[in-house]
Amino acid sequence: MSGDRPEALPDAHVEEAGPVELRDPVIRHELKRASVWVGLVLAVLGVIVLAQPLLLIFAGIVLASMLDGGARLLGRVLPIGRGWRLAIVTLSAVAFVVWTIVFTGTTVVSQAEALRVTLSIQVARIIAWANHIGLVSGGVDIQQLGGQLMGTLGRLGSAVSSALGAITSLVMILVIGIFIAVEPRLYQRGVAWMLPLESRDRFYRTAEAMGYTMRRLMAGRLVGMAVEGIGTWFLLMIGGVPMATLLGILTGLLAFLPNIGAIISGVLIVLAGFSVSVDAGLWAIGVYLVVQVVDGYLIVPYVAKKSVDMAPALVLGAQLLFGALFGLMGLALADPIVAMLKTALEQKSENDELEAEASA
Repeated sequence: MSGDRPEALPDAHVEEAGPVELRDPVIRHELKRASVWVGLVLAVLGVIVLAQPLLLIFAGIVLASMLDGGARLLGRVLPIGRGWRLAIVTLSAVAFVVWTIVFTGTTVVSQAEALRVTLSIQVARIIAWANHIGLVSGGVDIQQLGGQLMGTLGRLGSAVSSALGAITSLVMILVIGIFIAVEPRLYQRGVAWMLPLESRDRFYRTAEAMGYTMRRLMAGRLVGMAVEGIGTWFLLMIGGVPMATLLGILTGLLAFLPNIGAIISGVLIVLAGFSVSVDAGLWAIGVYLVVQVVDGYLIVPYVAKKSVDMAPALVLGAQLLFGALFGLMGLALADPIVAMLKTALEQKSENDELEAEASA
């Protein structure tokens, strides 16, 4: 029954690998290339979806660098254990915030309402003047403009769904920052454990350089905030500008945002000054210029030498980009993120040079 058996294949015929055969070198190579692009797309989507949690984690790292820097600075004058120094810095920071809220809360609230009324009156005067000289064709409805402005502010504030959500975010940042500041080496080793053995030395060097940069960047930022806030309050109080306390606090807080924060605080100071008189307005302009000159030509260059030198246009562009993508938190963290990326790239270049010299 030879006719029932299948015919043998000719010797000249050679079977080729199909599209699902992973042992073929060409298929494996193309699959690796495709997986890289798919992984990149998934990583980008993951960053977009997890943007807010990632920013909270990075904010905690920023806070940890500030606490660690304070503990290191305190160690120069107080020879006690690092844990005690970190506890003193943390409790001092919390006590200062509580003191500010308790002892200046009533004044700030009352001045905030006065500032809102003052700004409304000044904006109305500016719009009326623009209508009078014909800068705006057809006139501007002040009430309609105010409604549009409030609607815009409402959309900007939608990133924080409620006051409870904002408090929860702040608590999470505080907890993450304290945990990392207490035992930073533990988290460094945890990240390094996921890397190949030959890459861990480079990671440790890069992490040390980034921590060094972050500590000095944040220290300089805190000094700048204190100088701008106290200087603005003191000079405005001397010149008789109203709401000096509130304007000083706002100026100090907004100093955390380079470029954009200075513009916002300057507008508020000038409008408050001209609400009293022309002389008070001119004094407010002078105060703003003096404070910005001191911060821009004394504090910022010193911090740049000690941390990382970043071009102002680069920082401003990053703030606009991160602010548009991630809201207020992205705007606040744009400067530290750019500094860390720049430090990482510089450290990579140095590591490559060291390895090239060692291999030679």
